[in-house]
Amino acid sequence: MFPAVTIHSQILLQQRIATLAEEAKGIVSVSCSLPRTNLNCDLNAHGHQPMQSAFKLPLGLAVLHAVEQGQLSLDQQVRFLPSDIYKDTFSPLQDMYPNANVDVPLRQLLELSVGRSDNTATDILLRLMGGTGPVQSYLDTLGLQGIQIRDSERSLHDDERRQYRNFAEPAAFVKLLRLLADTSPLNAEHAQYLLAIMTASPSGPKRLKGLLPAGTIVAHKTGTSGYENGMAAATNDVGLITLPDGRRLALAVLVTDAHADEAAVEHTIASIAHACYDAALVAKP
Repeated sequence: MFPAVTIHSQILLQQRIATLAEEAKGIVSVSCSLPRTNLNCDLNAHGHQPMQSAFKLPLGLAVLHAVEQGQLSLDQQVRFLPSDIYKDTFSPLQDMYPNANVDVPLRQLLELSVGRSDNTATDILLRLMGGTGPVQSYLDTLGLQGIQIRDSERSLHDDERRQYRNFAEPAAFVKLLRLLADTSPLNAEHAQYLLAIMTASPSGPKRLKGLLPAGTIVAHKTGTSGYENGMAAATNDVGLITLPDGRRLALAVLVTDAHADEAAVEHTIASIAHACYDAALVAKP
């Protein structure tokens, strides 16, 4: 039996989310899941929204799967090549080694990609994986066809229109998060490692985390396009929010083609997360 989340309270929650979404002046897509409850915060949950750097989470999952298959090792040294460098991109790796030509542990590349949203480290991981195709094939085996990874960071950098084909359904991200939290395709050690990277990430402090109680544990991955002609194509945050009783709420909020400023868009995400958090507290098992 589901705990008492009444039809009336569900309607009120979805109405509240729809109202909060108006602040972003764009397309707001939301999905959530809390085990053994009928909590439903869906708003355009199956829309195909550009991921931007949120795709680094499923990439990280695929990389760790390859490690478990013996194809890669977290301790292996990976050559950072001069050809990996490109201008006008966010990359702490490039800042550390502006001339490249150094060996970097795979572990560090993974932590830079998922934890710091390093674009160059991400593309090196994609190179090791054999491109986006094998990554997508792995996601498909998990039933995550609602996440489509077709382009590298450099490809997205070269043509911003491509970001709309690197898309995800919020519901698919929630499914990925539930897998990671509940029935992970990774072993326990690697699942906890990936969640630890996501929890330690300094990205997006004003998004999912922004209005939650101080000290709330949020393992998350952001995605950000920046603004072009007054519009942000993608401002995203997806993650697992740990409730006071230890249950984990999976939540994905993707904001597409927003015309509000960054502060307002991030406030939209934070407000929706707070509303879902409050509703989850009532939905007690």
